[in-house]
Amino acid sequence: MSEERLPDPATDGERLAYALSMHVLLAILLLIGAVFNVLTWPAFLRRVAKDPRARDESGRMTRFFTVHIVLVAAALAIAAVSAVAAVVALVVGG
Repeated sequence: MSEERLPDPATDGERLAYALSMHVLLAILLLIGAVFNVLTWPAFLRRVAKDPRARDESGRMTRFFTVHIVLVAAALAIAAVSAVAAVVALVVGG
């Protein structure tokens, strides 16, 4: 006895449209995150630079400031990778 298969309600075109819309949505989310990081972290670093804990008595950077510079650099690197991934997703997936 053979089993009858019901037709798949999703056509190939519908699957393709769904996949493309997901690529676009994910790319937009990556771009929003990247823009947020680029706008937010430099402002944060400017506030850290004005903090009295950022420099010692002789004007040299303290560990407090160095740690925050590394944090901001990492966040901006992640933002750059996110932006590149978004563009790739739009070009390849879209």
